[in-house]
Amino acid sequence: MSSVNTIEICQPDDWHLHVRDGEFLPDLLRHTASQFARAIIMPNLKPPVTNADMAVAYKTRILNALPSGSNFEPLMVLYLTDNTSADDVKRAKEVGVVGFKLYPAGATTNSDAGVTDIKKCASALDAMSNCGMPLLVHGEVTHSDIDVFDREAVFIEQVLEPLRARHPGLKVVFEHITTKQAAQYVESADTQRYGAIAATITPQHMLYNRNAIFTGGIRPHYYCLPILKREEHRQELVRVAISGNSRFFLGTDSAPHLKGTKENACGCAGCYTAWHAMPLYAEVFDAANALNRLEGFASQFGPDFYGLPRNTKKLTLRRQTQQIPDEFPMGSGTVVPLRAGETIAWSIVG
Repeated sequence: MSSVNTIEICQPDDWHLHVRDGEFLPDLLRHTASQFARAIIMPNLKPPVTNADMAVAYKTRILNALPSGSNFEPLMVLYLTDNTSADDVKRAKEVGVVGFKLYPAGATTNSDAGVTDIKKCASALDAMSNCGMPLLVHGEVTHSDIDVFDREAVFIEQVLEPLRARHPGLKVVFEHITTKQAAQYVESADTQRYGAIAATITPQHMLYNRNAIFTGGIRPHYYCLPILKREEHRQELVRVAISGNSRFFLGTDSAPHLKGTKENACGCAGCYTAWHAMPLYAEVFDAANALNRLEGFASQFGPDFYGLPRNTKKLTLRRQTQQIPDEFPMGSGTVVPLRAGETIAWSIVG
């Protein structure tokens, strides 16, 4: 653990975020906008955000729900489907959409309309390659015969590597990676023959292994997809995150679900971390004596990969213990944050 008690970094961005829609927006955005300048907004609504007009409308709803005086900027992506066309890509680029999201059908929340065979998206992927628009991938196969803990590793072999070979100019973000196979693949990936590749990492996957889901009974607020993995995978994620390698950057995958839909016989997948994301990341980097590497991971490598300017405002974190609330308002209900009721060693102070 470092002896540093205060750190100041350029204001970070969240490169993978769920804010839902409708009555939930004001409560959820308040937490994100208090620490992040921008965020990639996931498009897996019902119905999914599949075209430029829907993205513009969703962005408008987000902007209208922000706290008064907030300068937070939502960065919109579209939901890739079997029917996405090259014209859809062109139109998306024109309205400022920054990427397309690949959800293999059935992989996670509201992904039933996802891609059934990536080869069906060839024309759209070629158009993305030509205009420099990245593909953001939920990197899991969904075959019932593949163990849930192996789905990310199998995705690399069966989908990701062949995809990059077929579309060598395509930029790829391997989102919320959870395994040593994914970390090592991105770290060593060939970007001379193929397009650039990067990966986002969540706080929960660096803080916890799969035991956290079952300690003292089923703990639904630690259940997310991709699911937490073995300790060896957690350690490898920490290693690459603190390494200073610009291919790895912050993406919380904060995914709010109403308390009743998590604490349920068939509970939803997702960890809510928007309120305390930066203190959680600071805890990881502090434990690894790598606080000097936090700014690159949180504030620099993401905008560099997406071709956006780095933020100029600052965020200050202090070694100051605080208690994580038991729950937060979420529209007419509540959401339970990761590690609810426990303490955390870092606080945002400016």
